[in-house]
Amino acid sequence: MSNGTAAVFLVSLLVLAGCDVEAPSPPARIAGTPTAGESPGVRQQVDPARNRVWLLTEEGVFFREATGGRTAVALPGWQWAGTQFACLPDLTLGPKGEALITSNVVPTLWKVDPDSLAVSVHPLALDSDLDRDVGFTALTYLPESREFFAASGLHGSLWRIDPLLRRAQKIPLSGAIANACELGLRPNVGGRKTHRLAGLCAFSAQEAWVIDLAPDRRSAYVRAASWSDCPGLLNDVAAGT
Repeated sequence: MSNGTAAVFLVSLLVLAGCDVEAPSPPARIAGTPTAGESPGVRQQVDPARNRVWLLTEEGVFFREATGGRTAVALPGWQWAGTQFACLPDLTLGPKGEALITSNVVPTLWKVDPDSLAVSVHPLALDSDLDRDVGFTALTYLPESREFFAASGLHGSLWRIDPLLRRAQKIPLSGAIANACELGLRPNVGGRKTHRLAGLCAFSAQEAWVIDLAPDRRSAYVRAASWSDCPGLLNDVAAGT
């Protein structure tokens, strides 16, 4: 997260709790400090199958492999607003290792093939908020339903994206997730499924939420998150990833 306030707020919480939880699949964000010369607001994902790290910064999208420096990937028509107006767009990995990048001003995803590095552009048909500028400031993959979920920080809304990246359905929430800049799977402590409903964790610079999805994933209940809810993910946010 590019907002330094979030790092100070959440790093202070790290002293109070541990972070040993099973990482969700696909791989979670890497906790750690960006390398020299990279923005502290860098979005970072690891693809262990290819020994590759994906990076999204204010300068663009890159990947870094063990054999050398980072390589830029051009995204045709990519639009985004500067961090003085909103969170950075987000970067996540799909089930096959594909990198998906959002825009924080338009409902479009850019997908990078993990092997060929070919880029495809996926404008999403929204089922709501057609009179608004909807962009996505956070994105994650839910393996059990093979869908993506995205947050629009500007509007505090959550969206369900089909596996073919064609449509985005707005999920009615019990409360807004205003200025959400991070979204991830709620960890299952000790590798056991301890939660009856599929869960997400979302974060802004000042707040953290648990999002309990209904069984049909067409609505969700939002409540304030604690360390026992989202320990590993809070660690990643505090690390600036």
